[in-house]
Amino acid sequence: MPTLRLPFSLLFLAVVISATTTTTSDFITSSCTTTTYPSLCIQSLSPYAKTIKHNPTHLARAALTVSLNRSESAQAYLQKLTRSNGLNPRQRSAVGDCLEEVSDSLDRVRNSIKELKSMDRVKATHEEYVMHMSNVQTWVSSALTDENTCMDGFSGQDMEGRIRSSIRTHITDVAHLTSNALALINHIAEKHS
Repeated sequence: MPTLRLPFSLLFLAVVISATTTTTSDFITSSCTTTTYPSLCIQSLSPYAKTIKHNPTHLARAALTVSLNRSESAQAYLQKLTRSNGLNPRQRSAVGDCLEEVSDSLDRVRNSIKELKSMDRVKATHEEYVMHMSNVQTWVSSALTDENTCMDGFSGQDMEGRIRSSIRTHITDVAHLTSNALALINHIAEKHS
C-alpha cells in the first residue's frame, strides 16, 4: 500500500494553523469567563476567531457586532409586529415603545463600534484612551438599559400571551449578548485604568 507523503512545509503549515486556531479558541474561552453568559459568549464569538486572534479590542468589537446583528433582527421583528392587525391598542403602544428603545440601543451600539474602530487607528495617550473607553462603556450600558426598558410596557396580566413571550425571547437574547459585550469592554478598561 503506497504511503502518502506531504512536503515538510505543508505539514508545518497545517500544524501552525491548528495551533493558532486552538490558541484563539482558548483566548475566546478564557475571555468569556468574565461575562455573565459565558456559553453564549463562546458560541457567538467563535465564528469570529480569525478576526479576533488574540486582540481584546477585536474581541469586544466582535461581541458588539453580534449584539448589533441580533438587535437589527429584533428591530425587524418589532417593525413587522407594528403592522400586524392582531394587536390591541395597549399592545400596539407597547410594541411601538419597545421599537423606539431598540432603535436607540442600535444607535448606541453602532457608536460604540465606531469608537473602538477609531481607537485602533489612532495612537491615543492614556487619558484619551480612558476617555474613549468611557464613551464606549456608557453607550453599551445605555443600550443594555434600553433593551431592558423595552419589556416594561408589557407588564401586567392583560399583556400576558404569545406577543409578550415572543418579544421577551428576542429582547432577552439581545440583552444577554449586549451584557457579554459590556463585560468584555469593562475587562479591557480595567486593564488600562
